[in-house]
Amino acid sequence: MSTFSRFALPVLQRSTSAMACQALRACRRPAKAAGPLPSWLTSAQLRGHQTLGSASLPLARHSVRHVRALDEDRLMEGSMSWRSPNDNKVSIVWPDQHTSVFDAEWLKKRCFSTAARQAMREELFLNERYYWDSKLRIPTADYQEVLHDDKAALAWLLALRRVGIVYLKGAPVEQGQVARLAQRIGYLRLTFYGHTWQVQDKYMANNVAYTSGRLSLHTDYPALHFAPGVQFLHCINQAVEGGESEVVDGFHMAEQLRREDPEAFRILSSLHVDFTDTGMDYCDFMLQSKKCIIDLDGEGRVVRINYNNATRDSVLDLPLHQVQPFYRALKAYVDIMNRAENVVTYRMEPGDIVTFDNWRLLHGRRSYISRPDMLRHLEGAYLDWDEVMSRLRILRSSVNEDV
Repeated sequence: MSTFSRFALPVLQRSTSAMACQALRACRRPAKAAGPLPSWLTSAQLRGHQTLGSASLPLARHSVRHVRALDEDRLMEGSMSWRSPNDNKVSIVWPDQHTSVFDAEWLKKRCFSTAARQAMREELFLNERYYWDSKLRIPTADYQEVLHDDKAALAWLLALRRVGIVYLKGAPVEQGQVARLAQRIGYLRLTFYGHTWQVQDKYMANNVAYTSGRLSLHTDYPALHFAPGVQFLHCINQAVEGGESEVVDGFHMAEQLRREDPEAFRILSSLHVDFTDTGMDYCDFMLQSKKCIIDLDGEGRVVRINYNNATRDSVLDLPLHQVQPFYRALKAYVDIMNRAENVVTYRMEPGDIVTFDNWRLLHGRRSYISRPDMLRHLEGAYLDWDEVMSRLRILRSSVNEDV
């Protein structure tokens, strides 16, 4: 089953169209194939009624087929079969004659088999990703529908989790819209740049983003030990010329590096690098952190990218013999990210909001030219993945109950 099948099926009770069914059957490359998204997840389908959350598949239930006690191991072993919902239960009489009754579904979710545990992790955390390159057609949704319709909001968050980036169209061209969108989830992440922040040319700018120059690909805020997980950017005014946005799939690029240069991957996922940020904004700050460029989980899976050359410290706290290998490894990763076939370029227009995974995507901006009557202005905000995943689970539950 494809990555997109895995995140669409739990909220789909019946197919919204034959096209959607065909796409679910056709996409069978989990988290390894880059390219255009399945057509049913891109602009037209996500913006209209053909959203991911517009229906749900009937949920089959487990019934107990066989149970036996393994006294010597203090275990219970059982086998399950797929049947229609019923009152199938397992009763256990303990030595003190106390009886416990368990539902088959409850037991299945707590099975210790590798497959069951992996399925539970996927249901709770949606760890599967759809990897992409320059051929990506960014999933697009309607801002007002996301604010007011649970199915549209669920589709947005599912795509944000799986793909890492979703475009919202039709927001009012005024400040405050990223805060409204955040309220749809929970609350904003306060940082040293405020609850929200204005990306504009600023005199004596305290951040390279507040200039008209080019921004190289980066993740935001690696100088924080816990960098924000999700970022919103709302275009209020665009530049006269230039200012196009660029993004790459940092997870996909890391996997390319793992294949092409295993030693560089090992170095970037094991050596800690210093990041720093000092200045005055919401309040004065002096940040310092140590992070690997590529964070892995216990299974060796890429879970976070920490890279911002503007805030990478000139201090490199490494033994001398590791310095040159580190720089060589970093250059190998940056070279992969900057390959034309890996970069998606788009131009935001007033009323557009881009929402993306700051732990996964590296984003940048081309230089631009403004004029006094047309100054480029974006408003940004951060959230954490805990709040986003919480809202996703709540929406998934409520949408399934409603269909």
